[in-house]
Amino acid sequence: MSPDDTNLADRSGRLLESHRGWDPRVSFFHFLVAGMLAILAGGLAYQQLFNADAHYERERHQDQRRVVTPGPRGNIYDRGGRLLVSNRPRFAVVLYLDELAGEFRREFIRIRNNYREIGDRDLPTASQMEMIARVSVVQRYLDQVNAVLEQDHRVDAQALKRHFDHQLLLPFSLLDDLSQSDFARLIERLPVDSPLQIATSYARFYPYGSAAAHTLGFVGEDENVGAEDLPGDDLTTFRLKGMVGRDGLERRYDSILHGEAGGTIFRVDPAGYIVHPPLEERLPVQGKNLNTSLDIDLQLTAEESLGDYSGAAVALDVATGEVLVLASKPDYNLGDFSPHPSPATISDIEQRGAWLNRAVNGLYPPGSTFKLVTSVAGMRSGAILPDSSTATCTGSMLIGGRIFTCDNGDGDHGEIGLRDAIAESCDVFFYTYGLRTGEESIAAQARLFHLDRPTGIELPGETRHMIVPDAAWKEQQEDERWYPGDTANMAIGQGFLRVTPLQMACLAASIARGETTTVPTLLHDPARAAQHSEPIGLDGGQRAALIEGMEGCLSNPLGTAHLPGLAVSGVTVAGKTGTATVMLGGGKGKIDIAWFVCFAPVEHPRVAMAVAVQGDVPNEGFGGGREAAPIALTVLRKYFEKYGTQ
Repeated sequence: MSPDDTNLADRSGRLLESHRGWDPRVSFFHFLVAGMLAILAGGLAYQQLFNADAHYERERHQDQRRVVTPGPRGNIYDRGGRLLVSNRPRFAVVLYLDELAGEFRREFIRIRNNYREIGDRDLPTASQMEMIARVSVVQRYLDQVNAVLEQDHRVDAQALKRHFDHQLLLPFSLLDDLSQSDFARLIERLPVDSPLQIATSYARFYPYGSAAAHTLGFVGEDENVGAEDLPGDDLTTFRLKGMVGRDGLERRYDSILHGEAGGTIFRVDPAGYIVHPPLEERLPVQGKNLNTSLDIDLQLTAEESLGDYSGAAVALDVATGEVLVLASKPDYNLGDFSPHPSPATISDIEQRGAWLNRAVNGLYPPGSTFKLVTSVAGMRSGAILPDSSTATCTGSMLIGGRIFTCDNGDGDHGEIGLRDAIAESCDVFFYTYGLRTGEESIAAQARLFHLDRPTGIELPGETRHMIVPDAAWKEQQEDERWYPGDTANMAIGQGFLRVTPLQMACLAASIARGETTTVPTLLHDPARAAQHSEPIGLDGGQRAALIEGMEGCLSNPLGTAHLPGLAVSGVTVAGKTGTATVMLGGGKGKIDIAWFVCFAPVEHPRVAMAVAVQGDVPNEGFGGGREAAPIALTVLRKYFEKYGTQ
């Protein structure tokens, strides 16, 4: 081997030896790479094994949406099971936009190319062209509807934009609340597989129109439909509009009547369109029904009898306090509120003063019907002896330097006792014995009859402003002392007294039972027990005198409600008329409130009533016997025709 070959072999051996040896710098990089790979593997393992739920939740929130569908409301019935409020189908033409994603894209491309071809320098933005494309596509589908209906509806571009921005998962409504004829034509002509469909929702239906409008109440749109126990409450949620009670029983029992919402959970694509089929679905459930105590036959009779009067009529079951009639005029047609009232409807109701439920919120002086309270207070205090107390009526009486007249319209009554004073409504008798009884005793008796407080009927907004005055009240409210004339006015139901027709119906029912309190209810229970309260506090002779006076109001030829032509055949009615005067502001004169309260049959009372009607012409004479009593007697006749006299 030559020296050169030997040197070459030595160098090769040294190089081979150096590569096989340990190099710290190379090993460091080996460990660095291995460590990084280990960290990466650990991170992947952590994300997949320990943080998978969090990733799933983020993905779920991104690609799932929930749609909440309200449940239909429950029905409302009268005491006989007749339908007072139900649901009617409400048809709309809707367009399912999620099925049109491809058409929207193609229309966008076509519009963009057209702009480029004409070289328009004012080229719309991409978002503007996208909106133009959407309107164009939707209008094409609406034109299919127009062709069937022979109409010319146009797409509301702003409404469509709002829908895309906020409610893309819901179908877009093209025409709402179709007539029956339009619905029939479209259901035959629209293709089954078209994105155009007929959607059904519900609106309230009132088969009796304006009957019991203030009692039944109405509903409004609810944009925040609850979804109790529906999965996906953490998802982005879209809600179809429901209904919520706004007045009357619809509002008071909204939690019972409103249905249980259903819902659907969908998967959506990156553009926000639905991917079918749904992941989960629950159908809505109709709300519970409500059985009211109203008798629609009696209600309609009362409302027809009230006619064009402003006023109210209330009828109660004497034993249970169930409300048979709760009528208030003027009223409004509940059908005008389904699905929602027009501005013209609202304006008309306001102009006529028809919002006010006069049965529970109308505050009036009770007039001579309050003489029943004065009579009870006088007998209980010992001021009135039913068989011997008399007064001499000459048509007027001087009290505190002021002349108080007897305004029954028949001049003086002469010598008169309690029974005839009630029947003929002699003011002088009640001036005399009201002063002897005293305002404190009269006010205390009125409070025992609960005329100073709400009845608690199941309606929202019953007034709390009824007034049973006394000396302390007048000093606080009027900053004046109490005068004998105030007592005289109070004794005949005038002055500061203010009550509602419902309160006076409760008073009549309480007197019929010989008790002090009647609690009215609008809910019917066939097994409801008779209610009882504190006895009225009269002995047999005293109570008999009171009832005989009320009988005489109708049977005595001089009675203020002696109306033989309106008598209820085979039934003895106990009643009391009243006429109260209310002074109008600004020197406009006065108006009268005509009252009648009653119960029947006298032998075993079953039904009690109160009617109050208001004169609408200043200074026009109005009387309880002429205007109010005929309304009550008409309703009583209907009652006994229907339920019999036994």
